[in-house]
Amino acid sequence: MATAAQTPRFTHPAARGTCPFAPPPAYQQAQHEEPISRISLWDGSPSWLLTRHQDIKAVLSDARFSSDASRPGFPFLSAGARELTSGQPTFVRMDDPEHARLRRMLTGEFMIRKVEALRPEVQRIADDLLDRMTEGSHRADLVAEFALPLPSLVICLLLGVPYQDHEFFQDCSRVLLRRASTAEDVKAAQARLTRYLEQLTDAKRTEPDDGILSRLVERGELDTGEIGAMGRLLLVAGHETTANMTSLSVLALLRNPDQLDHLRRHPEAVPAAVEELLRYLTIVHSGLTRVATEDVDLDGVRIRAGEGVICMINTANRDTAQFPDGDALDVTRDARLHLAFGFGVHQCLGQPLARLELQIALTTLLRRLPELRMATAFEDVRFRGEMLVYGVHELPVAW
Repeated sequence: MATAAQTPRFTHPAARGTCPFAPPPAYQQAQHEEPISRISLWDGSPSWLLTRHQDIKAVLSDARFSSDASRPGFPFLSAGARELTSGQPTFVRMDDPEHARLRRMLTGEFMIRKVEALRPEVQRIADDLLDRMTEGSHRADLVAEFALPLPSLVICLLLGVPYQDHEFFQDCSRVLLRRASTAEDVKAAQARLTRYLEQLTDAKRTEPDDGILSRLVERGELDTGEIGAMGRLLLVAGHETTANMTSLSVLALLRNPDQLDHLRRHPEAVPAAVEELLRYLTIVHSGLTRVATEDVDLDGVRIRAGEGVICMINTANRDTAQFPDGDALDVTRDARLHLAFGFGVHQCLGQPLARLELQIALTTLLRRLPELRMATAFEDVRFRGEMLVYGVHELPVAW
């Protein structure tokens, strides 16, 4: 029975390899040789790193592994990530029953039926953005002009946040999600964004609208600080993830022209292709973090109470035991068992909205820009390896 006395196999995060879409080679090698590995974090603290689909699925569905960042031994991925948990906590860093109580307040907002009702409006936003992007031009940065504003406009609409403030909250988000941000950087950015959302929440008390923030105010169960923290979570996660997933998906398809051609010929296959792209790209490259609350034996390895665990869902999503030829992009694959949205009670609340936005974004691009192509060398694309949410900084395209 392996224990915490093991020597760390490597330091997390590991160096990336030559393929920018793939997990670091050290993680892929660990999956075959030592799928539950002892590692060292940025500050020298030890943790366990999991790389197999079956192990990660087991941990994420096991209440003995806590999401509560205030517990001793919780693994933080950077100094900034540690500071991020110091303010008003959100339900993603809570365990049941408090996690379930707060999450239930939002569940109805992201039910599939309610999200599907948004399809015409999201389609209108996508078409409007492409109208502006293509007017009098045959070249653009897809990130700045389409992939980022699309989910930003949608989440602002849902929350009741003025879109004209998007540069402010996007700047705060970049600081909060940058690995190299110091604790002081994160503290300042989080305070600015929280203050903004608390002021907006207070304004909803006298001038309510049809947004989520107003409905949380109307419930009368949360104070301004709690609503502000919930709004911060939804605002940051609601645009950063889908924006990066959209641009990275387009880039991956352009690099795999046979897959792109299949979708051009079969646009009805886009929903299934979205699941495969989520699996293949898995933009959370830093892992999902938990801490054991009691001793747990996991596939012959004893994880002690108080020891941190990092679940590398990007590696799990290429596990050949679950996805044969997992390093290949195959838009005809049945990829529905991917873990890109996590698993268990903390599985991403907004996944129906993310799927809708991705489906509309890709379908609209395929339909309206059949000659879409890269306008720069692939080697010149700047990937977001320094961020907690992976993607590209810019994606110059032409049509």
